[in-house]
Amino acid sequence: MKLAMIGLGKMGGNMTRRLLKHGIEVVGFDFNQETVNQISLTNGMIPANSVEDAVAKLSGEPQKVVWLMLPSGDITENQIKDLVPLLNKGDIIVDGGNSNYKHSQRRGAWLAEQGIQFIDCGTSGGIWGLENGYCLMYGGSKEAADVIDPIAKALTHEDRGWAHVGPVGSGHFTKMIHNGIEYGMMQAFAEGLDLLKGKEEFGLDLAQITELWRHGSVVRSWLLDLTAEALAHDQELSSIAPYVADSGEGRWTVVEAVDQGVAAPVLTVALQARFRSQDSKGYSYKLLSLMRNAFGGHAVKTK
Repeated sequence: MKLAMIGLGKMGGNMTRRLLKHGIEVVGFDFNQETVNQISLTNGMIPANSVEDAVAKLSGEPQKVVWLMLPSGDITENQIKDLVPLLNKGDIIVDGGNSNYKHSQRRGAWLAEQGIQFIDCGTSGGIWGLENGYCLMYGGSKEAADVIDPIAKALTHEDRGWAHVGPVGSGHFTKMIHNGIEYGMMQAFAEGLDLLKGKEEFGLDLAQITELWRHGSVVRSWLLDLTAEALAHDQELSSIAPYVADSGEGRWTVVEAVDQGVAAPVLTVALQARFRSQDSKGYSYKLLSLMRNAFGGHAVKTK
């Protein structure tokens, strides 16, 4: 099987490497030609010098699959529009980025009118997905979902980390809620560890405690694993500024809670805490920034 991957950044690049490792042919394009050349030379990707070239190199496929790993918003919107004239009826566009699910619903309906199938795929796994596999939650027709099943199996761990969750829009909706929950979990760890650090009379070793919690405790998790590993190297986090960026999914989750009239105080407060960090100081905010960097490679603001 062969697909085109448009966008070879932190996520798209590693997803391409994993696909190639599992026997899926990938034609790759990115505006950073150096990245294209590197993955081509070291991993066997078929290089493309433009989106048009990438699509053309899928000419032998019964259904062309073009997978987008691009920033949400206008970049993804414009790329989808530009792809339509290059594709045939029945071909598939997959948006694997973090688009708003309402935009995905609109795009899916418009593409259906053009005869193009659309999959909105929420993608989790961060910079560790290459080694550990990704978690994929995608929406679309069953026909389109069946076509990308071999791709999903290659990208995930032991065929357990993927699911066709519903119609167009449901994949990005599920990922949005996933990220809202992530905000809450991170906030809880950050606040708790801040309290432990603040009890100076006990002289608590946060590296020791987080490592302890990894074994048999109720709060053990991959997020705790990453935090414990980071604290083992530096408990003071002196080089990290107490500034935590917020991505669209956290905001969209809170808006959805308001729209549904569902109480979501933990998710809402976690989002508001990030807003506050952007004009505040504190150890918990340093921890939040550290965690975002550990799982997703998100930039850390340094002092």
